[in-house]
Amino acid sequence: MTAYAVAHMRSVTPHPEIGLYLDRISDTLDPFGGRFLVHDSVLDVVEGTWPGHLIVIEFPDLAAARDWYASPAYREIARYRTDHTDSDIVFTAGVADGYRASSQH
Repeated sequence: MTAYAVAHMRSVTPHPEIGLYLDRISDTLDPFGGRFLVHDSVLDVVEGTWPGHLIVIEFPDLAAARDWYASPAYREIARYRTDHTDSDIVFTAGVADGYRASSQH
C-alpha cells in the first residue's frame, strides 16, 4: 500500500548546507520509488496555525519509506537538514481505494 513521508519544517535557519540537502535529496529518493507530492512554504491554513513548510513524499509502501530514511545516501545528507531546521517527520500508510471514514475504525 502506498505510504507517505510527511514533514513539518517549523523553522529553517538559512545555511549553505540546506542548499546541498535540496540539491541531493531527489537522488536519494529515486532508488526507493520516492517522489515529492508537496514541497511548499505557502500554505492556505484554514484552521489553527501552521508555521513553516509542508513536505509530502510518496513511496510504494512503508518498507520503501523506511529503507530510504535508513539508506547510506540519505543518512549522509540528513544532518544538512537536521542541523538547520526545527522539524518533525512521520511515515504513514495510505488508505485502500474506496476507503470511507467510519466510527468503526
